[in-house]
Amino acid sequence: MVYPKKSSSDASYDLSESALRRVIHIPSTFTYGQKPAVILVSGTGSKGCLTFGANFIKKLTGVSYADPVWLNMPGGLLGDAQSSAEYVAYAINYISGISGNTNVSVIGWSQGSLDTQWALKYWPSTRSVTSDLIGISPSFHGSKLAHLICPLFPMLPCPPSIIQQGYNSNYITRLRQNGGDSAYVPTTSIWSITDEILQPQAGTSASAYIRDARGVGASNNQLQTICEGQSTSLFYTHEGVLYNPVAFALAVDALKNHGPGNVDRVDTTSLCQATVTEKLNPADVLATEGNMPAALEAIALRSPKVWAEPILRPYAGH
Repeated sequence: MVYPKKSSSDASYDLSESALRRVIHIPSTFTYGQKPAVILVSGTGSKGCLTFGANFIKKLTGVSYADPVWLNMPGGLLGDAQSSAEYVAYAINYISGISGNTNVSVIGWSQGSLDTQWALKYWPSTRSVTSDLIGISPSFHGSKLAHLICPLFPMLPCPPSIIQQGYNSNYITRLRQNGGDSAYVPTTSIWSITDEILQPQAGTSASAYIRDARGVGASNNQLQTICEGQSTSLFYTHEGVLYNPVAFALAVDALKNHGPGNVDRVDTTSLCQATVTEKLNPADVLATEGNMPAALEAIALRSPKVWAEPILRPYAGH
């Protein structure tokens, strides 16, 4: 049983079980535990099928080490991030359950990684069944550029999750507290210093940087540092990391090995000479880059918008 709670230490769900289950897309190729399940969680203003269709879904379908499913959340993660985290928490335990209680991994893009970290913090039962969290351009610490998306806020309203991803928002501040800035499961974080959405993205101050106070394993990977002076050290957008060859290789390394992705096990000599993950074509790159225009349109059209950051749920008192 995963609903209403799998463990007494888990937070309570505000959403119904039917609503939580409805967002999980299980493709016809899913093997229900014969291969390791991987849950793909999209970013702000997008859905799993749109974020990952031209990159990770294409690359992971049919391989022996991963069995992808994805979440198509209503509103594209533009609502209260606390609700988005509920979808992730439920999906982790549900997919594990229907897969013979085997472990799952999570690959999140942008807010998808942030909300997964929130789920791991406040639904502790998810930790024992999660082998890896792999963050692609993750917004673990929010962004100092978030205000640019809603430049007139609070004079004009803004989608809830945009406010919550501000660098000093209540949501981000609460997540950081009591070890929430450290990995709960082996975590691989991969990002670009030229990210146009998340900043800062340099060194240990990077929004994507994850600590390892619990010693479970955390790997921090800035592409420009790994491939300094080579093709993969060039400009990569927030969404461009999704088709970056080093990023994909690190994700695969994490999925195939115990613990987080390790750059020492990755062939950076050849990967840093490429600009796009093998077997992805120009149409895939264009489709992936199309995530941002689509997300910005979704943000502009989002209704209702709010005049203040959503109040933290009672369970998040620490």
